[in-house]
Amino acid sequence: MLASVLDIAVKDRRIPHNPARGVDNLPRKHRKAHRYLSHEEIERLATASGEYSTLVYLASYTGLRWGELTALRVRDVDALRRRLAVNQNAVRVGADIHVGSPKTHELRSVPYPEFLELPIAKMCEGKTRDGLLFGDGADYLGRPRSSGASRSWFMTALDTAGLERMTVHDLRHTAASLAISSGANVKAVQRMLGHASAAMTLDVYADLFDDDLDTVSVSLNEARNAAIAH
Repeated sequence: MLASVLDIAVKDRRIPHNPARGVDNLPRKHRKAHRYLSHEEIERLATASGEYSTLVYLASYTGLRWGELTALRVRDVDALRRRLAVNQNAVRVGADIHVGSPKTHELRSVPYPEFLELPIAKMCEGKTRDGLLFGDGADYLGRPRSSGASRSWFMTALDTAGLERMTVHDLRHTAASLAISSGANVKAVQRMLGHASAAMTLDVYADLFDDDLDTVSVSLNEARNAAIAH
C-alpha cells in the first residue's frame, strides 16, 4: 500500500524515486485461511439473523462486498433476469459514509438464486427506485451496520447458529466456494466477485481447485484408455 502511494508521488514529481520499491528481505505475507460455510450452515445463520436474513443470503450466494450490498438501490434490481447491478460501494469512515465506485472501479451485473426472488421483492415494497434496498431506504445512515463487536447482530447470529466467529466479508469466500463446487468456471467466478482478473481469483482461491488436479489425472487416464482401445 505504501509503495503504491509513493508510486503516485513519483509520477507527480513530488519525490525523485520510490524508496519502497526494490526492498530486499521483506517479511513473507501469510494469507489467512478462508472460512467456508456449507448450504446448511448458511441456512442456520440466516435463520438466526432474523430481519437480516436476506442480507446473509445475498452475501453468501452472490459474493458482494459489504459496501456493495449496502449501496444497492431498488433500481439496481433486475427481477426478470434475477440480476443485481453493482454500481456503487458505500464505506463507513468514522461517522461518515463515503460512496464511490466498486473496488475495481468496474461496474458489473451479478446473478442471484431464484429462492431470493420473493425476499428481494418484499424489500423493494414501498420504496422509490432510488431508495436503498437495505435499511429504511431513505439514506445510508439507516442502513444495517456491520461490526465485529461481540454484541453485533452478526456475532449474535453466529453464536445462535453454533458457528465459529467470522466476519461478514467471509461470506464472500463462501460464495466463491459454492460457485466453484457447483461447476462455475474461473472466469464466471471472477466476474461475480468483481476481481480484476481470473488470475487473481485463482490466486486467492487456489485451495478450492485442489480437487481439480485429481479430476485432470482421471480424465487423462480415461482419454488414454479410450484412445488405445481402438
